[in-house]
Amino acid sequence: MFNRISILRGFTILYFLISVAEIASEYLSSKAIIIVFKPVLPLIIIVMYLLESTRKDKFYIVAMFFSIITNILFTPANDIFLYYGVIIFLIHRVLIVYVLLKINPVKDAIPFLLATAPFLLIFSYLLIETENIPENIYVLIIIQNILMSVFAGIALSNYVMNDNKQNSILLISAFLFVLLQFVIFIERYFQLYELKQIFRPMAMTLNVFAFYTLYKYMIVAEKLNND
Repeated sequence: MFNRISILRGFTILYFLISVAEIASEYLSSKAIIIVFKPVLPLIIIVMYLLESTRKDKFYIVAMFFSIITNILFTPANDIFLYYGVIIFLIHRVLIVYVLLKINPVKDAIPFLLATAPFLLIFSYLLIETENIPENIYVLIIIQNILMSVFAGIALSNYVMNDNKQNSILLISAFLFVLLQFVIFIERYFQLYELKQIFRPMAMTLNVFAFYTLYKYMIVAEKLNND
């Protein structure tokens, strides 16, 4: 008879098996596999979270559902899908930042602002230097950069102020998400098509581990808060 732990282990193995297939399909530019598997990954994260979580944060679950929609919209090479995908992704990011602030409220604004500023400066520089961003999503990209900087600022300031297990995991997740945003930004908007076979699998690899690490953070944070 299967117990909850063995089922969870099975879903974890399934997550990484599909991830390997998805990374390979990005390298081979296999649209059929990408369309099928990419939305499945956040769905598996949701299932694992529901199996393991003691609190089951509704905002985190909704955020992951928005991630499924984002993965679907970002797959076609179409400006309309890209526009709506960016909007959905912004909602996802707002929810994630809200969840993080709910778990770890900012108690001291100065460390948080100091931790957020470098990321904001770097993302702003990339934005200024880029000439190929469609006008209809320019403001959305600015908001996305702010949200990503806040995410990273929360993670870094919490780690500096309190170096515990949950904050260490969150810092790793934030670092992976920052790298992911760099890779996507450079590949998509600097139009380095000759390096597409490198950037796409790299982005997918970062995506896989960033979301998995964020899920582990949620579990560890909930357990520590319960204790």
